[in-house]
Amino acid sequence: MRKSLPVVAAAAAALLLAGCSGSGSSSASSPTPTGGASSPAAARAGTVKVLYAGSLVNFMKDLQPGFDKADSGSVQGESGGSDALVNEIKGKVKQADVFVSASTDANSGLVGKANGDWESWYASFATAPLVIGYNPKSRFAADLKSKPWTEVVKEPGFRMGSTDPKLDPKGKLAAKALKQVGIPQSKVQVFPEEQLLARLASGNLDAAFFYSSEATEQKLPTVSLGSIHLAAQYTVTVLNKAPNANGGQDFVNYLLGPAGQAVMRAHKLTLTKVTVAGDSAAVPAGLKSVVGLS
Repeated sequence: MRKSLPVVAAAAAALLLAGCSGSGSSSASSPTPTGGASSPAAARAGTVKVLYAGSLVNFMKDLQPGFDKADSGSVQGESGGSDALVNEIKGKVKQADVFVSASTDANSGLVGKANGDWESWYASFATAPLVIGYNPKSRFAADLKSKPWTEVVKEPGFRMGSTDPKLDPKGKLAAKALKQVGIPQSKVQVFPEEQLLARLASGNLDAAFFYSSEATEQKLPTVSLGSIHLAAQYTVTVLNKAPNANGGQDFVNYLLGPAGQAVMRAHKLTLTKVTVAGDSAAVPAGLKSVVGLS
């Protein structure tokens, strides 16, 4: 019996080693996600987090699949008023690799030590004029088609909507337009950007301020602001504290490249020559060509 013990022990040791080896192999092939509550997708190295202007929701829906396929990564996008997003970035409420704004003023809120040094540069790439979109079933629809909008807004019972000037560039532009024609801001009801279209479609509003690209996407009838020419100025940057800076650069290259420009045209954005503002020396080498610095 004693002579058989070494054989049994050896066999047991072999089985134990095999079990440990198998367990280690499984752990290597299926690593435990890190980051606590983060989803598996968020833990992927190829995931790019993009905070973007709410007026680009439909545009981003069409842009994301192409980027995901081309770069074998994925985009986690979240929309909002550009100024509201700036506040959330500075307050560390939201983390992102890329920020796409509808106003250069919003970008300024992330530049400099006083603003947390979140941004050193940004590239402007497209515009979209501010217009008035209206519900074709509104009892004021005929007036909007035949009279100056400045007269219709003052008519009893007319309900006009806008986004909040404190949180969104579109609201700022709307307030500027009203000021230029002497119409008080009180004539306009303010709603979050994500609610504005729904309010109009439901009949709670007769008209609202939109960018021309948004109105085209939603097939809204529009009227221009006449002699007032105001527009969104779309910009993009990779944030200085981006967790996935390389992925952010890939996204910007795709956005400003031929594929991204094709989606812009499809959504009726007016493409402009890409120009860089801020510290051009801080633009990553991998982006200098697409932003016109090389």
